[in-house]
Amino acid sequence: MAFAFLKTPRQRQIALFIFVAFLLVLPWILGVSFTSGKSWIRAVDFALLYIMLALGLNIVVGFAGLLDLGYIAFYAVGAYMYAIFNSPQLQAVMPLWLQHPPFLIMIVICGVVACLFGIILGTPTLKLRGDYLAIVTLGFGEIVRIFMNNLDRPINITNGPQGINNIDPVHFFGYTLGKPIDFLGVRFEMVYSYYYLILAFCCLIIFVTSRLQHSRIGRAWVAIREDEIAANAMGINTRNVKLLAFAMGASFGGVSGALFASFQGFVSPESFVLMESIMVLCMVVLGGMGNIPGVILGAILVSIVPEILRDVINPLQEGLFGRRIVDPENLRMLLFGLAMIIIMLIRPEGLWPSRRRRAELHPTAEIAEQEKSDLQDAEHAHG
Repeated sequence: MAFAFLKTPRQRQIALFIFVAFLLVLPWILGVSFTSGKSWIRAVDFALLYIMLALGLNIVVGFAGLLDLGYIAFYAVGAYMYAIFNSPQLQAVMPLWLQHPPFLIMIVICGVVACLFGIILGTPTLKLRGDYLAIVTLGFGEIVRIFMNNLDRPINITNGPQGINNIDPVHFFGYTLGKPIDFLGVRFEMVYSYYYLILAFCCLIIFVTSRLQHSRIGRAWVAIREDEIAANAMGINTRNVKLLAFAMGASFGGVSGALFASFQGFVSPESFVLMESIMVLCMVVLGGMGNIPGVILGAILVSIVPEILRDVINPLQEGLFGRRIVDPENLRMLLFGLAMIIIMLIRPEGLWPSRRRRAELHPTAEIAEQEKSDLQDAEHAHG
């Protein structure tokens, strides 16, 4: 738990209440604190999407121990599914009853289709491990991107490299999130409305992931990650459990892709390149594989810090040298790579690892910490 360091349940409840209140007012704080408030709220919206992606990949990589370098393909599948059904792209040949389905139904469709793609990827890779699995999943991600890039002939389904535009925003309970909404005397701009929508789905995915982690399925994933042969000997159906990991992770990617398409209003193959898969994997590794709060922390850092650097590096260079010497994008990637190297050398378990992973890499420190915790609990009991 994120608030496990607090002693009593009441302290945890108060901390949780303060945290929820902070999340609810965060867009308004950013809007008031910065002149470019909308751009920062937009960056937070994308950070929430990355959190959803990282949690989905964490099921495959962190829980089940299956290295997936093509995870962004499921993001693309969800985005294109939403775009095709909610844009003018195929309206001329599509029946009326299939055009512009309700948002919640569309979200379910995107999640189910991405889940099927996860099964398609998982089925032929059940016997593969390590580097071989990484190469196959990498190829799968590139195949999906190239497929979307070339599916403009003989029937123009994805509009090829030009992408699909004029995608409908979310219509929900009579409101259109693409326009400002006046509710209880308060005006919600598009980035504000989408913030609360994406936050709601993000919280739902966190809840589902947490329940999965502590279920029999979650323990089976961990057993496979630790030793697949031993897990199979103990009666775990490793084939079905691994397929379930691929399917669950892919469905989360499909849901995030649908939200991305509706928020962006445009999708193209350039949004789903290999670098995006690597960035999501870095979020999981940097934060702490297998630990939900750690993965969330990693996603926030990797997605938000570049935005901070973009606003800081250019004025800093102009103030020091009178001109821009290094392109912010190149410097961002340089600093990001350097930070990853330092973290992997100093804390290979991640910034916020799970107790199991910390014990694996630092067994002596974990024993000392457990003894200290037991001593504090004894002192507190005798009081």
